[in-house]
Amino acid sequence: MKGFVLGGVSSGVGKTVATLAIIRALDEAGYDVQPAKAGPDFIDPSHHEAIAGRASRTLDLWLEGDDGLRRNYARGEGDICVIEGVMGLYDGDGSSTAMVAEALGLPVVLVVDAKAGMESVAATAYGFREYAATIGREIEVAGIIAQRAHGGRHEQGIRDALPENMEYFGRIPPSSDLEIPDRHLGLAMGQEATLPHDALTEAVEHLNVERLVDVGRAPPQLEARSFRASIPSDSTTKTVAVASDAGFCFRYPATIEQLRERAIVRTFSPVAGDPVPACDGVYLPGGYPELYAERLAESPTLSELGARGSDGLSVFGECGGLMAMSQSLTTTAGETYEMAGILPADVEMCDRYQALNHVELEATADGLTAENGASIRGHEFHYSKATVDSDVRFGFETVRGEGIDGDHDGLLEYNSLGTYTHVHPESGAFVRFVEKL
Repeated sequence: MKGFVLGGVSSGVGKTVATLAIIRALDEAGYDVQPAKAGPDFIDPSHHEAIAGRASRTLDLWLEGDDGLRRNYARGEGDICVIEGVMGLYDGDGSSTAMVAEALGLPVVLVVDAKAGMESVAATAYGFREYAATIGREIEVAGIIAQRAHGGRHEQGIRDALPENMEYFGRIPPSSDLEIPDRHLGLAMGQEATLPHDALTEAVEHLNVERLVDVGRAPPQLEARSFRASIPSDSTTKTVAVASDAGFCFRYPATIEQLRERAIVRTFSPVAGDPVPACDGVYLPGGYPELYAERLAESPTLSELGARGSDGLSVFGECGGLMAMSQSLTTTAGETYEMAGILPADVEMCDRYQALNHVELEATADGLTAENGASIRGHEFHYSKATVDSDVRFGFETVRGEGIDGDHDGLLEYNSLGTYTHVHPESGAFVRFVEKL
């Protein structure tokens, strides 16, 4: 599958809107598009899926390693893969957009904000292209998408100023309709804030789709090692219940694929008050439980989950899942709601983020996701903080990242585990989770 990477000159330059417009343009031109996201984000991929009708792949060197990143690319389907970058092209020591492009051997199309420049847009693009060689990165900046660029003299001035061998792939016109609302943790989810069809259609008219297809390349072949089995084999004996709704929506496609390869997966909605399915273990992914705290507190789901957790059912919660497993959750408005009570912690929402980082943990006890002494990588991004009881047991020491108290992550109670760290299935965490059930 051919592909290319959309890298930005900075955060906030409009990479997501450019990505969505390109996905729409390729789809209208008859191409089968596989979206992907460089970095650990859950939100941008939800917008990709809303437009492409296909789950967006996560490509992150820190979470997956070189081989894991290539495998996750190879698991994609379609004619061409459009990869949205993270932050600015070279930003990030764990897994920058440039590092992902280099690992896959794919060209970069640079998204440049052109609202207040012409020749300077070209100078910026030239600098980004030449900088790769100065830091020893083997990447090709093939050309640009001019974000917030007008037509006529503005567009022509940008094209004329571009250096030799750098292509102009089109522009995204300035439009208030091409802005995705945001909130804490980033943009609103794709299911909540789809861009207007007319605005995207207008943007599509100014993109050179065929040249984008032509510039794409296929990475070196690598076995996909698919996790895609949707029907468990006859030997499958374990059942995993996965929370899935607007409050618990931060999960990687590969995670569900891997779980389905090894267990029967049943979904349920804590926000809707669904009963917990008959199962051997529960996975509570991250999301926005704070937005539904009152409904969760009134729902029978968390009280049932708490009772079954205290009886020994294995529950694994990540970030928002940890919050739901706690004793209480206090919102920024100062309202406190009772949660499942599995973990000896009380969680409070804050006005600014408390952690944002790639994470490395070292297991200090045998747990649901790692054996004692093992290292595991993930990422954290949360606006809440947890106050824990004095006699709590932690499953991990933080080698990198904040975790729960700056030095530890992974609250252990009964047969359950709650962490602030999100892990990718390439970490091996979910294989062990199923094996431990």
